[in-house]
Amino acid sequence: MSRRVPQDPQLDGTDLKILAALSRDGRLTNAALAAQVGVAESTCAYRVRALRASGVITAIHAHVDTAALGRPLHAIIRVRLGGHYRDPVHTLFDRLVETPGVLTVFHVSGDDDFLVHAAVATPQDLRDLILERITVHPGVRQTQTQLVFEARTGVGILPPSPASEARKTTRPTR
Repeated sequence: MSRRVPQDPQLDGTDLKILAALSRDGRLTNAALAAQVGVAESTCAYRVRALRASGVITAIHAHVDTAALGRPLHAIIRVRLGGHYRDPVHTLFDRLVETPGVLTVFHVSGDDDFLVHAAVATPQDLRDLILERITVHPGVRQTQTQLVFEARTGVGILPPSPASEARKTTRPTR
């Protein structure tokens, strides 16, 4: 799978405000988005279409509570390969992202080759995922599993909302 790389987008402040607003709430109507950004609805619609066409906006996602779906146990599985040959690496990458319970797969540099973020129902399900879906691949030399106790989403790369800026400045100091 190859990702489309944006073709040198010329993003201005309005584009960044649109991206920030959609990142906070992808369900915004065009009218609500235009009002938040401070542009005409037609301008907003045109800008969103252009951001999609250029590959800057690739998708809008819902964040799902995996615990509500019966998968409260999260883990990061570090995968090391025995060799680094193009076809086996791509084959494993494809298999990992198609594995039920796998949320994200990172192909990384360093001691590990892949970091796999998975959500499962039980420790036994985690064991089965590792033994039946990962270590069975002939290129896998070693795995190491880390349980996730808590995760928080970072602020990202887009401008903060005016509300979050206001909260920062009114937070009491100790």
